Amino acid sequence: MRTLVTGGGGFVGSHVVRNLLDHGAEVAVILRTGTSHPRLDGITDRLTVIDGELGAAGTWREALADWRPDACIHTAWYAEPGKYLDSDLNLAGLRFSLELLELLARAGCKHLVMTGTCFEYDTSLGFLQEDGPARPLTLYAACKHALSVVARQRAAQLGVSFAWGRIFYLYGPFEDPRRVVPALMLAAIKGQEFLATKGDQVRDYMHVADVAAGLCALAEKGCDGVFNVCSGEPVTMARLILTAGEIMGRSELIRLGARPPAQFDPPFIAGDNRRLREATGWAPVFDLESGLRETAGWWRAHAKAGATAGN
Repeated sequence: MRTLVTGGGGFVGSHVVRNLLDHGAEVAVILRTGTSHPRLDGITDRLTVIDGELGAAGTWREALADWRPDACIHTAWYAEPGKYLDSDLNLAGLRFSLELLELLARAGCKHLVMTGTCFEYDTSLGFLQEDGPARPLTLYAACKHALSVVARQRAAQLGVSFAWGRIFYLYGPFEDPRRVVPALMLAAIKGQEFLATKGDQVRDYMHVADVAAGLCALAEKGCDGVFNVCSGEPVTMARLILTAGEIMGRSELIRLGARPPAQFDPPFIAGDNRRLREATGWAPVFDLESGLRETAGWWRAHAKAGATAGN
């Protein structure tokens, strides 16, 4: 299957690209010429690289029409830590994503997977299920949810299958070093203290390779509808942090309770992944400990790249 991946140079997108290549798919990505994409190092010769700026469809519209993808997995979105939740760039992402849908349909694409977020839900309701009520509290979540509603209706009109994969919390190789897991592991490697909240918040964390596999399964099966892409295994932040600290061999550097909770910090976010499992046969490969061990090994080998992994 010919599959276009948007955001192929990003955290989730690069793992989607690798998963597709490992399963024999033909893969195209849209990348700006002359820019660095370290997450794709070593595999660009196996890709069709369409030169263009994602937000400027005129730079790649004709190339997309010529390549004619069977499917698209759309992961591109602004996600800079500390800035993305209320950024007006979310509005640009909404506009671009709807334009992308139109252009994909014209190019003959029949299967589209777009990525949403657990923050679309009313997170006060415990385990989150796909038919639960929406209550986006940030511009990021609101734009994602608006896209899911509008794109689903429009895709049906255009004859394109449309799967909306709501991603929860994730970690793994190539993550932005400002996020919790890589920041902790890099601090351990440097012998620095890691300051954390009390860690009583409950979250649903999953290795990014399992997230990518779930998105690819939705594309392969041509699924329609909303799907939670999550582990289904709630964990306290304290357990996540302490487990990672033990794996790194530097538990003594962790300072739980040294930081106040973030402004947007719901007490419990975890999802039900049965719909994804039943529709595709997908299942996570990593549990929390094995996933953190694999990630720790990657960061030990790539610690010097930590300053640029988020680009």
